[in-house]
Amino acid sequence: MHTSALVLFSGGQDSTTCLALALSKYERVETIAFDYGQRHKVELDARLNVLREIKSRFSQWAPKLGEDHLLDLAVLGQVSDTSLTRDVAIKMEGSGLPNTFVPGRNLLFLTLAAALAYRRGLQVLVTGVCETDFSGYPDCRDDTIKAMQLALSLGMDKRFLIETPLMWIDKADTWRLAHSLGGQALVDLIVEHTHTCYLGDRIHRNDWGYGCGQCPACELRARGYQRFAEAN
Repeated sequence: MHTSALVLFSGGQDSTTCLALALSKYERVETIAFDYGQRHKVELDARLNVLREIKSRFSQWAPKLGEDHLLDLAVLGQVSDTSLTRDVAIKMEGSGLPNTFVPGRNLLFLTLAAALAYRRGLQVLVTGVCETDFSGYPDCRDDTIKAMQLALSLGMDKRFLIETPLMWIDKADTWRLAHSLGGQALVDLIVEHTHTCYLGDRIHRNDWGYGCGQCPACELRARGYQRFAEAN
């Protein structure tokens, strides 16, 4: 029986939904994020606001929410030449992937999260990756996550479970999942306080939250919210 979890928590829609799910399932939940020189560094501020709001709005979850961890991963920004770590326009590459893809990002995130979970005695790693409504990143695919679970468990001689609640659902279903977990209060929190936009836009307020409305992350979030809203 698993009783504790570490949520990879960026402060976006997906990781906030995953955090809510973890808080509804586990007795002890901690969070981890990474500063890797991302252009949308505003997410590191947004995540603190989300944690604060969850503690204040959801009394049933507040006692379960434990320590938050922020790790310096500047080396990832140093070795990456992408539109998430450089001031360049977002575009598709010849590989078929957008230049927002940061090679090795999720692999490093999971490795460091597992190392922290090992030290903190946490049993489950929870991450919001999916391969339905996504940009094609290979390190978000189910095969990659299963391989990482095996490698980390063998390499640390500890049986880790990597939980991916969003792997097979689209963005509309992610909004629905949030609503099922925390009602309209959680949906409103996600709209107002989470951050998804790759350009770090916290000026333009849309029905689905803040963002430029044009980058791939905003487009996915907006389309999902529209489908969710039309069905409710």
